Amino acid sequence: MREEYDFSKTEARRNPYTKKLKKQITINIDNDTIDFFKGQSEESGIPYQTLINLYLSDCAKQKKQLNMSWK
Repeated sequence: MREEYDFSKTEARRNPYTKKLKKQITINIDNDTIDFFKGQSEESGIPYQTLINLYLSDCAKQKKQLNMSWK
């Protein structure tokens, strides 16, 4: 292995993962909802916060509209 490498002649490229950066937020979620995702986490082996993010990302990608009715 060389002691030094010369990167001066390489092309500058944008980081392809910059669009996938995450932002840390604080959110209040009901205990029942957290318990549901924790149960799904145990079954799938995927961390529950990742599952929540995947679900919300899927909703955003599909542009799902909220459909709420109070009875």
